[in-house]
Amino acid sequence: MTQYFLTVPHDSASEPTMESMQEFDPAELAAVMAAVDEFNTALKDAGAFVFAAGLNPPSTAKTVEVVAGETRVLDEPFVEAPSYVGGFWVIEAPDEAAAVEWTAKAAAALQGRIEVRAVQEAPEG
Repeated sequence: MTQYFLTVPHDSASEPTMESMQEFDPAELAAVMAAVDEFNTALKDAGAFVFAAGLNPPSTAKTVEVVAGETRVLDEPFVEAPSYVGGFWVIEAPDEAAAVEWTAKAAAALQGRIEVRAVQEAPEG
């Protein structure tokens, strides 16, 4: 089966975090969290769940680069962008159509937008 990467975009201007989510309407937040839990359970029950996590915002990122043998650690994301990956799932699905079906369920649970892409397979040989 192919693995697919489902990403949850966030707005760079607001950088939502678990702490800032506490400012949401408690009933709405509880409903979204329950929907995500239900989605995760469905993935697990179907054998499609591989891994999922939320990410801290880009303002917490460090970028490490090696140039001419010298390692530099920068207190910044590797790219400035209007949105960023705030969380993700890695799932297994038999084909793209099935991955898109799971992605639609994730988008419904979060009531937002989700991107899905296949994970590259290792080259044969």
